[in-house]
Amino acid sequence: MPHPRFVRTELMVGPEGLERLRNALVAVAGCGAVGSYAIEALARAGVGRLRIVDFDVVQESNINRQILALTSTLGEPKVEVARRRVEDINPDCVVEPVCAYVAQDTMDEVLAGPPDLVLDAIDTVTPKTLLLASAVNDAIPICSSMGAALRTDPSRIRIGLISETSGCPLARAVRAGLRKRGVTADIPCVFSTEPANKRFLGAYEPIAGGDRGRRRALASLPTLTGIFGLTLANLALQMLLGDLFPSSSSGSRWAPQPET
Repeated sequence: MPHPRFVRTELMVGPEGLERLRNALVAVAGCGAVGSYAIEALARAGVGRLRIVDFDVVQESNINRQILALTSTLGEPKVEVARRRVEDINPDCVVEPVCAYVAQDTMDEVLAGPPDLVLDAIDTVTPKTLLLASAVNDAIPICSSMGAALRTDPSRIRIGLISETSGCPLARAVRAGLRKRGVTADIPCVFSTEPANKRFLGAYEPIAGGDRGRRRALASLPTLTGIFGLTLANLALQMLLGDLFPSSSSGSRWAPQPET
C-alpha cells in the first residue's frame, strides 16, 4: 500500500508508475520562479530523490514570484529552504542540496549518478547552455524552461522542442549557444508563443553570486512563472513515466533524442 499522501497519484499512474517515481533521481538546476514550483510538484508527486542546485540566497525581490521566498526565509540559501520544504512534504524523499553555480568545475557534482532526469530552470544563458550541452553529451535525459518573464498570457504556454520555439529571446540565445557547442540534439522544453514585451524591462542590476556582471531586471508575474514551473514538472513526469503516464501517447515523443 502506498503512503496515504500518494494514494491519488497511484490512482493516476498505477503502482508501477508510483514505484518508478519513488526510485527516480531528478536533478533540478535553478530554484527561482520556475524551478521552485517544479520542485514543489515533483515532491508532491512522490519523486524519491531530488538534487537541488542553486548558488543564490532568498531575497526580498523574490517574494513576488518564488514559492520558497517568504519573510521567514530571507537571506537563507535557496537550496536549504527547498530541502526543508521537500522534507516537510515527503520525509522519505532524499534531498541533495547543492549550493553552487552551474559551471564547468561544478558539472560533475550536478550530474553525478547520473540522474534519471535533469530539469533546467536556469535563467542565465551561459550556465544554461553548458548544462544542456553537458547532459546531452553524457546521454542524460533533460528538459528545460525557456523565458517566463515579460509575458502575461498563460494560454500561450506550450510544451515542445527547442527547435519549435518562437518569440523567445532566451530560447534564441540558447539555440545559438548549443550550436556553438556542437549540440544538434533537440531538447524538450516549456516555452511561450507570446512575444516577450520589452516595455516591461527594468533597470540593470548586478547578477547575484559574485562578479558575474549585470543584467536587466525582467518584469514577471507569479501566475506565469508558476504555471511554467508546474508545466515543466508535468513534462518531467511524462519523461520519467513514459508509457505509464496517463496520456498513453506522451511517453514516446519526450524520450531522450539521440544526436544526429
